[in-house]
Amino acid sequence: MSLPFSDHCDPLVSGPEDLASILHGLQRIQVDEKLKNIEIRPLESPAIEWGNFAAAESFYLHKIDLRPSLDQLFRNMHKDSIQRKIRRAEREGLVCEEGRSEALLDKFYQLMLLTRRRHELPPAPRDWFRNLVDCMGEKLTIRVVCKNERAIAAVLILVHKKKVVYKYGCSDAEFHNLGGMPFLFWKTIEEAKKTGAEELDLGRSDTDNAGLAQFKERLGGFRSTLTYVKFPASRAPSSRAGWKMQIAKLVVSHLPDRCLVLAGRLLYPHMG
Repeated sequence: MSLPFSDHCDPLVSGPEDLASILHGLQRIQVDEKLKNIEIRPLESPAIEWGNFAAAESFYLHKIDLRPSLDQLFRNMHKDSIQRKIRRAEREGLVCEEGRSEALLDKFYQLMLLTRRRHELPPAPRDWFRNLVDCMGEKLTIRVVCKNERAIAAVLILVHKKKVVYKYGCSDAEFHNLGGMPFLFWKTIEEAKKTGAEELDLGRSDTDNAGLAQFKERLGGFRSTLTYVKFPASRAPSSRAGWKMQIAKLVVSHLPDRCLVLAGRLLYPHMG
């Protein structure tokens, strides 16, 4: 998979001949090593000839063009669901902390546990986020919003050249009415403008998750389609697989935190 846990990653090639050579080599590796499949997550898949690789899953990808003025970016946001919530967060006196400290990582991870439980999914191991912080250094920022010193929402942001990438977000649903997440995104946009960034990548969304797609569009995000390619082509998921997922979610939703964290440690090495 290229790259694991990345929403998109185009092949690093200089032309069609290089791509064809790489694809041929990957197909040989898949057969020789008896791999289930090989997945590539390109950003510009419609314009490229993928040979025996077939289109697989599709997602929505949202990005915000940061080149307009800060005032214009604010006006581009939905007046009721975003602008008013940012103003509400300011009136509530929410405090935004940012950095890469262990204390911030702990706050972020506790909110991640709450969010993943709400979504009935196991969380990534804390060590995964610790390793991200260690490897990315100043290119990574954790932002946490607090109400009366209680963490209520957090994001993990990556930076590459003039692009800012929203990678992870989490929150306490009890405090959603205070506007913590819109406030965090606005703080992220403000900081990005100060550094001269030109784009905020809001990441992928499942095509059937209308609520998340709408939220990103109300932030001012422009939507495009992201389609992965695989070799060999994936089979359509069976109804049995769907029932297995429903059962797994039911179990996850009732696990205590300790077991939920353990489930994430066991499962994430096999995910991507």
